Amino acid sequence: SQIVEEWLRTLGLIQYYQSFIDNGYDDLEVCKQIGDPDLDAIGVDAPSHRDDILASVLTLREQGATHVYFTLEEAVQTPTPTAATSSTSFGPSVVAFPKLQLMSIVRDKLIEDEVDLTLAPFA
Repeated sequence: SQIVEEWLRTLGLIQYYQSFIDNGYDDLEVCKQIGDPDLDAIGVDAPSHRDDILASVLTLREQGATHVYFTLEEAVQTPTPTAATSSTSFGPSVVAFPKLQLMSIVRDKLIEDEVDLTLAPFA
């Protein structure tokens, strides 16, 4: 359900998160099936919000969910003390990539690892 939360956050519609979860939309694969009746059940009444969600659902259907998983924001890596030791650890580094560059990186990595997303278990 965290990915659904992030998806709604990127759409600027985080206020619907709990309604999505309460109505069983806790996975992007389930969200790909959303239509107007589902938005009624979830309680999305604002026409602009419905349009934004339906447009994003269409993108999920056409491009898959990878574009949501790879939505990256710039962040500053800051040191934080760990509880177990007096040493300092760093949080995960987040890097922003242009969409085409990111798609190229993912494609190249899939080729390098000999992963074919058109075959089972991915298809």
